[in-house]
Amino acid sequence: MTHTDSHENELLKTTVRAFIKGELLPHEEEVDRLGYVPEEIGRQIEARSKEIGLFASNLPERVGGGGLNYTAMSVVEREYGRTSHALHSWIARPTELLLACEGDQIARYLEPCVTGEKRELFALTEPGAGSDVMGMKTNAKRDGDDWILNGSKHFISGPCMPDFAIVFAVTGYDETPRGPRKRVTAFLVDVGLKGFDIREGNKCVSYRGYKTFELSFDDVRLGPDQILGAEGKGLELSGKWLGMGRIWVGTTCCGKAERLLEMATDWAANRKQFGKPIGSFQATGFRLADMTIGLRTADLLVADAVRRADAGQMEDMDAAMVKVYCSEMLNKVADDTVQIFGGMGLMEELPVHRLWRDSRLERIWDGTSEIQRHIITRSILRPLGA
Repeated sequence: MTHTDSHENELLKTTVRAFIKGELLPHEEEVDRLGYVPEEIGRQIEARSKEIGLFASNLPERVGGGGLNYTAMSVVEREYGRTSHALHSWIARPTELLLACEGDQIARYLEPCVTGEKRELFALTEPGAGSDVMGMKTNAKRDGDDWILNGSKHFISGPCMPDFAIVFAVTGYDETPRGPRKRVTAFLVDVGLKGFDIREGNKCVSYRGYKTFELSFDDVRLGPDQILGAEGKGLELSGKWLGMGRIWVGTTCCGKAERLLEMATDWAANRKQFGKPIGSFQATGFRLADMTIGLRTADLLVADAVRRADAGQMEDMDAAMVKVYCSEMLNKVADDTVQIFGGMGLMEELPVHRLWRDSRLERIWDGTSEIQRHIITRSILRPLGA
């Protein structure tokens, strides 16, 4: 990173932090209490993020996006982590999969997502195939030039009802040295199509107000122009998004951990027991030390992965290490913060309990810690033929 880049990213950090403080933090408690983001608040966040250039800042300038590289986006995502996903998700970062749009798809799907006229969902997870992607049962079969889509998806998250979903479905089988392998294709499926039912799903105790959706497809007819990318190349497309998505999860974990550490440090310096600040006691002081070490390590791991991504050299293992380490670091920081606050850490009058609840989801979505460790193990052993 050059000195100029560093200066620009410091200005970016200041801008995003001020935006979060003014536009998002004031709504945290209300959204957590209500269990949803009132439409007017969400649209206000959306509109004001457009005014300062944060909306769609992850996409290239050639398509109307903000053109931030991965290093700059890591600055943005880290600041977003300081607040609830239910709120900062209204500042859209359209999936980079949409850059695979071609022909009429560009005006129909990509451009409206950049301007905010449309919202998309990334629909991969199924009730019987969460981490096991190859257990996918949603399928699409040819009918002349068209495709007939059947199946279901769940735990598909987003801030509001979408306009379309990027749906992954099995479209055939390929023979491999290890036996038949499902061929997966990505489809652009508009809400409102006959046979496509979408509704709000289960409510999560983490990030209350961030919605999950259930999608079902009953003989949904799709034209050939609704394939995103090439037939049978859906997993390659999803891999590009999932890799950076896992890094952004790790990055937001660092932002949330920093906020928790600030709260824990302030409490430890001012809360007194036995005539002394509780931070002066080794049991508390060592917790703060370990929290600080964990956060510094996580930030360095993120920075390394982002540098690799900007250079086009990031591998699955890099993203997996960020995801598993940062999410588990945050969980430790959140739990230690509750312990430092004692009983007050679980009282609704303070935000600690909310951040503690929110942190628990990070070890699960975008691939569980167990899946990340599997990816890392596979990356270590496969070159040796194991």
